[in-house]
Amino acid sequence: MEYISTNKAPAAIGPYSQAIKIGDMIFTSGQIALTPEGEFLQAGVEEQTKQVLENLKNVLQEAGSSLDRIVKTTIFLADMDDFEKVNRVYADFFQDHKPARSTVAVKRLPKDALIEIEAIALAK
Repeated sequence: MEYISTNKAPAAIGPYSQAIKIGDMIFTSGQIALTPEGEFLQAGVEEQTKQVLENLKNVLQEAGSSLDRIVKTTIFLADMDDFEKVNRVYADFFQDHKPARSTVAVKRLPKDALIEIEAIALAK
């Protein structure tokens, strides 16, 4: 088991790792709209989604993978009315690659984020 950490994504804000690599599989922790410097992005759901996906991209790169190697994402939304807005941004990042995905509404996210995404990916 390998612990993945990069300064190109926000440090964990609790007792967990940015990601864990086991064999050919990478399991990321959920990412919210924190900048790599740890500042929360006070913005709409589109901007928060972009930051979250950039964070995931950087964590996966550190682990020797990429967004196009993701097999499954889980999206947590504070408001399911944001579903279509998130889909538009998500589609920009995934283009032809369509990982399996679940989207669930939650009562509240850390730092009152509007979105959190976690992923499972294959290593290269």
